[in-house]
Amino acid sequence: MNPATTAAPPRRLRADAARNQQRILEAARTLFAERGLEVTLDDVAEAAGVGVGTVYRRFANKQELIVEVFEHNIAEMAEMVETANRNPDPWAGLTEVFEYACRHMAQNRGFGEVMLEIPDAPARFAWVRERIKPAIERLIDRARTAGVLREGIAPSDFFVLVSMVENIAAFARPVDTEVWRRYMTIVLDGVRADSVPRDPLTIPPLDDEAIDRAKAACFPPRNKK
Repeated sequence: MNPATTAAPPRRLRADAARNQQRILEAARTLFAERGLEVTLDDVAEAAGVGVGTVYRRFANKQELIVEVFEHNIAEMAEMVETANRNPDPWAGLTEVFEYACRHMAQNRGFGEVMLEIPDAPARFAWVRERIKPAIERLIDRARTAGVLREGIAPSDFFVLVSMVENIAAFARPVDTEVWRRYMTIVLDGVRADSVPRDPLTIPPLDDEAIDRAKAACFPPRNKK
């Protein structure tokens, strides 16, 4: 064997470099969730407790960091869906995934902004649909076969219904960060078969004052010239 033509194995990160990368990713996930994608790499470095140069050595720009955080989030969701498919109770498996997706969207401002921030996002993340959609289809099929899901519900409805709850969460976020759970329960009641008992609505609705404050936060008045 000619040593000159033998490819060297990929170098592993040093322990301290690996720790720094993990701290950067955890800080970025938290900041993107709380503040959206407006945060800078400087913000991430401060939150991670590392120097800005350390962040730039690992990620050339913010888009690279966004992509890695997004891929990590999607990988977690894919694992969640696969676990739910192993639940012997088809309705419990379906609702676990639905609640997970709704909670993730409701509490993670940056997740919904990714497609707007990255120009080639649809092509870059085509694998998301390829990995998660078949698993969601299995969840829907299992629930339908077990007779716990009303007729006519399609796998594509799952993603639309999650988006509906996420929009409610975004609207109410300035005044109530948990009210989305009420509407998630209403949505699930609407898609379950008549033979399945309804869950109680444990989260109260927004009152008129809260709705007005939420509207004001979403649509602040423009300054008149």
